[in-house]
Amino acid sequence: MSDNLGIAKQWLAKARNDILNADNNLKSVDIPFDTVCFHCQQAAEKLLKAFLVVKGQEYPYTHDLFLLLEKILPLNSEAGSLRDPLSILMPYAVEIRYPDYGFSPTAADAKEAREATGKVLEWMLKVIPELF
Repeated sequence: MSDNLGIAKQWLAKARNDILNADNNLKSVDIPFDTVCFHCQQAAEKLLKAFLVVKGQEYPYTHDLFLLLEKILPLNSEAGSLRDPLSILMPYAVEIRYPDYGFSPTAADAKEAREATGKVLEWMLKVIPELF
């Protein structure tokens, strides 16, 4: 296994933990919707970074999913299909962690965020099956 593939698999493992965290919370009686949305964004971010690592590219130290997408597009034009799911997840990187933003996600937001993360994961399965 190449070093890049091995490191990308570590990113994938961390992304799966974020997805597991979101899924476990969604099954709870008292659901922390902000936490679910945050972990969904984090999973997508880690998946995008895994893609860049597999391709031997440096990734920026950022939570900006669109910045990561712009680095991916020259390597895979099909990544443009991720724009809508990533736009759903973008607010959950930073703003959601601070109470003074006045943003409290709902159950519908959490469900939508989880579905968006699922779309990123499906894309990854399609374009880099060897990662899985």
